[in-house]
Amino acid sequence: MGESRLHIRHPRSRVLALLLLGAAGLVLTGCAAGDQAGIPNLTAIPGLSPTGGPQDVSVGIQIMVLLTVLSLAPAILIMMTSFTRIVIVLSFVRNAIGMPQVPPNQILIGLALFLTLFSMSPTIDSINRTAMQPYLAGQITQEQALTAAEGSLRDFMLRQTREKDIALFVYLSNSPRPKTPEDVSLTVLIPAFAISELKTAFQMGVVIFIPFLVIDMVVSSALMSMGMMMLPPSVVSLPFKLLLFVMVDGWHLTVRSLLASFVRG
Repeated sequence: MGESRLHIRHPRSRVLALLLLGAAGLVLTGCAAGDQAGIPNLTAIPGLSPTGGPQDVSVGIQIMVLLTVLSLAPAILIMMTSFTRIVIVLSFVRNAIGMPQVPPNQILIGLALFLTLFSMSPTIDSINRTAMQPYLAGQITQEQALTAAEGSLRDFMLRQTREKDIALFVYLSNSPRPKTPEDVSLTVLIPAFAISELKTAFQMGVVIFIPFLVIDMVVSSALMSMGMMMLPPSVVSLPFKLLLFVMVDGWHLTVRSLLASFVRG
């Protein structure tokens, strides 16, 4: 495929983009439907009072769609940002040391969230500059704002996604070969991005596990040579692994490697 990006246009891409990226536009959309006509009055349903006008119906629909998008926020966070890679690598660090409950899950996920916000800040700034602020200033329509926001998020995911992963989902969807990045369907890009993130996270996990595995093997061999068969090697190796992790400033190295991996992507 060379350096050219895979690309595909699919009708479902627009629907998915509007659903996933519509929260910001819906929150900030003014009640501009006052001059529209033809919105039905809901008096036929028992218990519903007549609406005050098209504006009331418009606000109600916006709130309903906003709540729907907010219910999908965890999926958006996991599938379309750097959160997946970060939280998996941090979990690898915790398990490699041999303390699966330290740090606690709340601290680990909290750290992952803040690192996600930090690593996604260029994309967030781009969405704010090209989509949010022009939309609030009335310079572009809601559809144009959503398209601009989708483009910024798409650029981030394309930089982190392997071409062979995109090719896999293009093949499985029986779609033609893409030609430009803008035509890559979100239904293809999102799962390709997810499995690319999983592969990268596991590659980093292997590198993290190697030094701690060496310590476990050395301690186990030493205990066996001394005939101490009943003493679990993990009990003896844990202090040495903690000492190694502290001496090399493990959290600093882990976070630096994580954030640098997104810059290099």
